[in-house]
Amino acid sequence: MTALDLTKMAEIAHRVRLRVLDHTLKNKSGYMSQACSSAEILGAIYGGAIKLGTVTEPYQPPPFTEVPAPGKPALSGAAVYGAHAPDTDRLIISPAHYALPVYAALIEVGRLAESALEEFNQDGSTVEMIGAEHSPGFETTTGSLSQALSQAGGIALGRRIKGDTGRTWVFMSDGEFQEGQTWEALQALSHWKLDTVRAVVDVNQAQCDGPMETVMSIEPLVDRVRAFGASVDVVDGHDLTALSTAMTRPSDKPHVVLAYTNPTQGLPLLEEKAPMLHTLRFKSEEERERYAAAYADMKKAGPEPVTADAGKE
Repeated sequence: MTALDLTKMAEIAHRVRLRVLDHTLKNKSGYMSQACSSAEILGAIYGGAIKLGTVTEPYQPPPFTEVPAPGKPALSGAAVYGAHAPDTDRLIISPAHYALPVYAALIEVGRLAESALEEFNQDGSTVEMIGAEHSPGFETTTGSLSQALSQAGGIALGRRIKGDTGRTWVFMSDGEFQEGQTWEALQALSHWKLDTVRAVVDVNQAQCDGPMETVMSIEPLVDRVRAFGASVDVVDGHDLTALSTAMTRPSDKPHVVLAYTNPTQGLPLLEEKAPMLHTLRFKSEEERERYAAAYADMKKAGPEPVTADAGKE
């Protein structure tokens, strides 16, 4: 069992923020706050905290040419994770609007071709702005929001029957805990004792209509999740030591990591958009130039240093 490389994870996180901001600057809008809040989570996911299959070269996403039908197999965005094996982990990305930071992370770890972002949100492209089952990194269509935890439960139950030992992971956003299906899924996971299901949640406390607490509060979230039968760790989602330790610790129950994050982490300029942080759109060329200057500062500063590696796979 090798210690996790937190320095590598920190570099991935830094590059995710940079790549998403660069894309946003070029395209005049983007899901920047999601990249800011989830960068370390994605760095941990793709940097070794979960056991994904191997790939020999970056995935070049094909175009979407026709709707799946008998004799016409569906494209699968899970191709970036390599072949499924009994001992490898499965990863279900739940918040499909996080597609841009997910693509950025996949590029940083060599699982997705860098040119894929040139196809982002283009007609006929599988590199969708809102990830679908044919989009890189997305094994299933998970919307309306909150369906992924149920899907993971079904996958994990099937894997148990087959004798697989790998875990089934879900990356979630906190807004999903406003949805009843999330709680039904947790109840089912607990009933079936599916301890191979693990969820890591970006609790950035923001959604499209404003702060979570003003739309519909989900707190005390840790108490509620435990009451539905899961084990829970609550961590600072930007602390890679705490995050990786929580993600890799043993549990005999379905396990949920509540990673509390800052939707402007690494890009303080974004704070002036609060509380409406869901999408970054530039109101003027002067504003875009200010973000371009922030990009240059971020690039020069580099990732936050990590002083210790922690966590075991």
